[in-house]
Amino acid sequence: LDVVFNHSGFYFDKFQDVILNGEKSAYKDWFHIKKYPVIDKTEDFQSLKDLNFDTFAYTPSMPKLNTQNPETKEYLLNVIRYWSDIAPIDGWRLDVANEVDHQFWRAFRTVVREKNPQAYIVGEVWHDASPWLMGDQFDAVMNYPLQNAVVGFFAKDTIDSREFAHEVSRINFQYPKHVNRNMYNLLDSHDTPRFLNQTGENKDKLKLAYVFMMMHTGAPSIYYGDEVGMTGKQDPDCRRPMLWEEKDQDLELLDFMKKLIRIRKEHAVLRYKGDLCFLPSGNHPEVLLYKRYCGKEAYYILMNRSDKKCVLQLPEEMCNQRFYDLWQEMPINSAGCMELRPYGFTLLKLTSQNK
Repeated sequence: LDVVFNHSGFYFDKFQDVILNGEKSAYKDWFHIKKYPVIDKTEDFQSLKDLNFDTFAYTPSMPKLNTQNPETKEYLLNVIRYWSDIAPIDGWRLDVANEVDHQFWRAFRTVVREKNPQAYIVGEVWHDASPWLMGDQFDAVMNYPLQNAVVGFFAKDTIDSREFAHEVSRINFQYPKHVNRNMYNLLDSHDTPRFLNQTGENKDKLKLAYVFMMMHTGAPSIYYGDEVGMTGKQDPDCRRPMLWEEKDQDLELLDFMKKLIRIRKEHAVLRYKGDLCFLPSGNHPEVLLYKRYCGKEAYYILMNRSDKKCVLQLPEEMCNQRFYDLWQEMPINSAGCMELRPYGFTLLKLTSQNK
């Protein structure tokens, strides 16, 4: 369930009471009022300095809540209790989470865990979120730094595989291992252009990006409609209604996504157990090679971002080994080189090791 505790709507009855009664309102401390009377939304604002109450993004229709006020805080926590009693909610997504005080989120976590000890708590934080991920507030955040890296490498070709590996490693090293395993990884959302749009509607690039996400550490997220080829530019175009009619859907892409999900679910190392490391791809800046591993169990993911085939010299640890190709569902032997077709990829499970 997506909740917004940073701000309310303009017609929230408590805010309307402040507009009506000013300093005499019982709810004046529920908001951040700079002076009275509170300017009515219908007035013509000449500049932002005319806005005499704090808002989200300087938008008069979204007055900011004072979550440090005990009455406001209890009201919002009761929202959690109310909905938790009505429905078995598995998780909470917290809007504009970085603009709400930490003490509130600590109390929020306590209430959520009382209702459902297994509930997943994910915050909307677009930057380094370490202060919220210390075990007392969120389980994860929306991983926008990772999204930016994926867009740069797979969609827009603005960075090469070496730069991409460096950036992803930097992001992963920001957080403890257990946090990375919970991280909400996304290609796009209601606040960004659809990933397919950012590729120039190149479906092969979209597929590669989802291969990376499904084989990467963390919890992959599919924004509704990506799996059937929905497009959408910057907000609000990215919020178009779902395409429900099969005739409007890309069913080949849907089958591709289902197969990726099945492979991830069948292998615990890919799902949650495995560590991750990037391997050198030689003189191929368009080729990404990385490994998921746990003990002696190892999986190798090879991807070619370019529209040209390439012959990759495999790193020494992969040479003369036996693998099972999870995508083609067939055993293969490594002879030291591997050919990758344009926008091609290979998912290999190690089946034997040299002594």
